[in-house]
Amino acid sequence: MEISALLGVLGLFSLLRWLHNVEGGSVEVATQPPPSTSSHEKETPMTSTSSSTHWWEYDVFLSFRGLDTRRNFTSHLYQALCDKQIYTFMDDKLRRGEKISEELLNTIKRSKISIIVLSENYASSKWCLDELVWILECRKNLGQLVLPVFYRIDPSEVRKQKGKFGVELVEHEINFEDDIGKVQIWRAALNEVGNLSGFHYDNICPESQFIQEIIERISSKIFSRTHLYIAQYTVGLDSRATEIEKLLNIESNDTRMVALIHGFRGIGKTTIAKAVYNKIGDVFEGSFFLENVKERSQTNDGIIQLQEILLSKFLGDGNLKVDNISRGITMIMERLRHKRVLLVLDDVDEKKQIENLLGRIDWLAPGSRILITTRDKYAVLTTLEQYTLIYKD
Repeated sequence: MEISALLGVLGLFSLLRWLHNVEGGSVEVATQPPPSTSSHEKETPMTSTSSSTHWWEYDVFLSFRGLDTRRNFTSHLYQALCDKQIYTFMDDKLRRGEKISEELLNTIKRSKISIIVLSENYASSKWCLDELVWILECRKNLGQLVLPVFYRIDPSEVRKQKGKFGVELVEHEINFEDDIGKVQIWRAALNEVGNLSGFHYDNICPESQFIQEIIERISSKIFSRTHLYIAQYTVGLDSRATEIEKLLNIESNDTRMVALIHGFRGIGKTTIAKAVYNKIGDVFEGSFFLENVKERSQTNDGIIQLQEILLSKFLGDGNLKVDNISRGITMIMERLRHKRVLLVLDDVDEKKQIENLLGRIDWLAPGSRILITTRDKYAVLTTLEQYTLIYKD
């Protein structure tokens, strides 16, 4: 059962009141200094700041059971992240009997990625479980990327609360018999995180090698995609972005869908597309926003440059060269057909511009999404055919 469904039963108000009163620990922080700490205004948990305009203070927040991994795996992972100049927050100490501070909740909220190290005794800590619930709320409401690390445990133990996880949850039910709703929320959170794609360490490979795999994944997420700037007070932006997100239906993995925004100049098509990109880009293996396609496609050299930019962005090879347009189309099809990607093509007015960058739509990997902005939907419909869903502002 997802947390969102459970919240519908228990009520959002009770959750927020519970989060303010959860028991936990104040923290002594071990972090690498963030690039900017200018936005430290007073915040309350889950304010109206939307994911389309949200600014991240930390690259990574580390959540873990100190008893299990503080002095070994998590400390090694933290150091490796810092060595790669990935700005990371790690709780240095937790003190029993104290509340989880609002500052800590806001630190989680201002982190782009949360890594949750799920280890044998994770579920024995109500503080860890409270933290997990809050992280998943940030994932839902702010688009935070959540990556679980199943450290020497099977993901099914977390998902189904089996083994040590099951024993600990039963113990919590006994201790919280007068507040059983809290334990239900914890169970839903464990089920949700157990179903997320992450990392599984089963002691087969060296731990250092496993950590390197995590670093490579995190680096690709942080350095390959930056949230696009959008003016803070854009009226109606979030509602429009949400409508298009529903059209794209990113949860579906068996179709390739294209949303098309069209209308007159100045209505903010590009801004809406940027908001959608910011909200959903992290769930894909690769994502890219290609601006001013019409203007940059005026010459063959311009088209080839767009193809090279697209290939280098998705493949991470800045030296990749394209000989001619036809070869570029083939290279894109060959290199990207196995990747689940999000591609935004901004300001398209001819179907040929799409063909030069994508060839055909039907070769895309299942789950890929293409978002196109245009003022003339009929100029591109013959290319997109049955894959097109239209949003008109």
